Amino acid sequence: MRADEGAPYGRRVMPGGSSVATIALLLAACATPARLPVPASLDPPAGEALVMELAARGVQVYECRAKAGAAPAQEWAFVAPQADLFDASGRRVATHGAGPHWLAPDGSRIEGTVKARADAPTAGAIPWLLLAARSTGSPGTFARVTSVQRVDTVAGAAPSTTCGPENLGASVRVPYTAVYRFFGA
Repeated sequence: MRADEGAPYGRRVMPGGSSVATIALLLAACATPARLPVPASLDPPAGEALVMELAARGVQVYECRAKAGAAPAQEWAFVAPQADLFDASGRRVATHGAGPHWLAPDGSRIEGTVKARADAPTAGAIPWLLLAARSTGSPGTFARVTSVQRVDTVAGAAPSTTCGPENLGASVRVPYTAVYRFFGA
């Protein structure tokens, strides 16, 4: 009997019973790049441990505004993030918004203050950050979080399009992804 006899149409079975799709998936998993090291300047304070790590997918909102200074000029100014956060199984578990803040469906909420930043290793990506966090919501998912790292950012930087008198006040939503790492005592 040939290895592909009895296999559903369009599906090839390799000798030993493994499908081509399974082998392709295994090879793709091996090709996943290793996580880049986080700069020491973004380390959370001593005594804090990783509580959870969530993947974010959303937008960074920018607005064309008058630039501070003597000469009339304009620039893309950061307004706020808008993102959904997902656990390792791909389930949406929180949101991220202006402030910045992170909010879970259980009512737990934290607000962050930037403590350190590092340029992203990828061009066009928003910086990596370390933020101090404080609880501003109910007990729950985020209640014991005291620091947040934003790492592994992809895209999200201010637009390269012109910000001038002709589009003053216009806003742009730039897609981005990142990993948020939450730490607590």
